[in-house]
Amino acid sequence: QVQLEESGGALVQAGGSLRLSCAASGRTFGSYVMGWFRQAPGKEREFVARIHWSRGITYSADSVKGRFTISRDNAKNTVYLQMNSLQPEATAVYYCAAGPKGGNSWYGYDYWGQGTQVTVSS
Repeated sequence: QVQLEESGGALVQAGGSLRLSCAASGRTFGSYVMGWFRQAPGKEREFVARIHWSRGITYSADSVKGRFTISRDNAKNTVYLQMNSLQPEATAVYYCAAGPKGGNSWYGYDYWGQGTQVTVSS
């Protein structure tokens, strides 16, 4: 049974940083794409960044390029999202996802975590 467990969400002031973690278990993820999405109140779920587990190839949304970095630790089976220079518009629930197709849309991912809340105060 695949499980994705996010952690690291918190309340932070504008300009601050957070690192989110996604602990993955239940299968071998070597051929999978791991993604981070976020959903703010009243808005659709939005793609943030993705990484191919074994190849390490990454891609980030234009809105976060240069500030957010996705990475993974194979030994710990964990994916990270380092978020710097956070602004209030980054406030959302952040979700980790995994799937063989990946991409920038939610339907490319088969497995989802429960989410972790990030709140950025001005």
